[in-house]
Amino acid sequence: MDLESFFKDNGYCPNKYSKDIGEIQTFASTHYAQKNKIVLVTSGGTAIPLESQAVRYIENFSSGHRGAASAEYFLSEGYGVIFLYRQGSLRPYSRHFKAGNVLDLLTISKDCRNGTCSNVQVDATKMPDLATIVQAYHTSKDAGRLLEVSYHSLVDYIALLKASSEAMHLLGSSAVFYLAAAVSDFYIPLTHMQKHKIQSSSGPLELALHQVPKFLRALVTKWSPQAFVVTFKLETDEAILMDKALGALTKYGHQLVIANILHERRYRVVVVTKEEQKELLLSDDEQKEKKDIEQKLIRDICIRHTHYNKGTEV
Repeated sequence: MDLESFFKDNGYCPNKYSKDIGEIQTFASTHYAQKNKIVLVTSGGTAIPLESQAVRYIENFSSGHRGAASAEYFLSEGYGVIFLYRQGSLRPYSRHFKAGNVLDLLTISKDCRNGTCSNVQVDATKMPDLATIVQAYHTSKDAGRLLEVSYHSLVDYIALLKASSEAMHLLGSSAVFYLAAAVSDFYIPLTHMQKHKIQSSSGPLELALHQVPKFLRALVTKWSPQAFVVTFKLETDEAILMDKALGALTKYGHQLVIANILHERRYRVVVVTKEEQKELLLSDDEQKEKKDIEQKLIRDICIRHTHYNKGTEV
């Protein structure tokens, strides 16, 4: 099945995305005029509805940690970042609050009357890095280098990815696609869904899932053919990981696959090209200090993209 048929099967409505697409196009053209590099970071999982008036979904596992952390490190490297994220998943900078309640950082003055308080203060001692995080966020936003766009369904994701790719086409080899989102390989067409909530009283549930059309080839060859494209391969079986990663490079013709094993993904990844396999690893001390493997990963990718960009400039 091609993408046109997929969109038709899933009730695609272009007007739904007009505001987001307009912002993406403006962001891309602005950075093109400024001769900046841009990266599209996709992050989070995708939702596959089981009913047309959806109550239940099939979800792809992803908190969005890798995408959110990676976006921060791309920003620190000077890139403009379009952050395409699943609603409710982690976002750049605000991800640092995931382990606690942000309200614990806030206090109010003791002289409040009638429940009305205008003096809310931040207790930065409870989060020593808070000032640095807030400053980095505002610096990126004020400079116009971070655009956050959310999606919910698989259709939303593919529609916005296609629009972003086409908008970034003009940047040529200065554009990077860092496709960290956990995208479903299967879906249920609207015509095959029940209209109302599936009733448990009907007994065991049997589902017939259709395969999502492969769109990476279109991105690499049509939507943004000069861009530097990074994809991810997550497996639970080490024995098949490298074959899968190399197979993807051969099949789609892009530049990098980041290979990782599920239980090691926070401290070990392998950067795979057709020529080499480079392991990036956090030491025991770095893990204890809660360092991000994404810092090493993005530094490596930026070096590779710089060489790629120089090699393809006309």
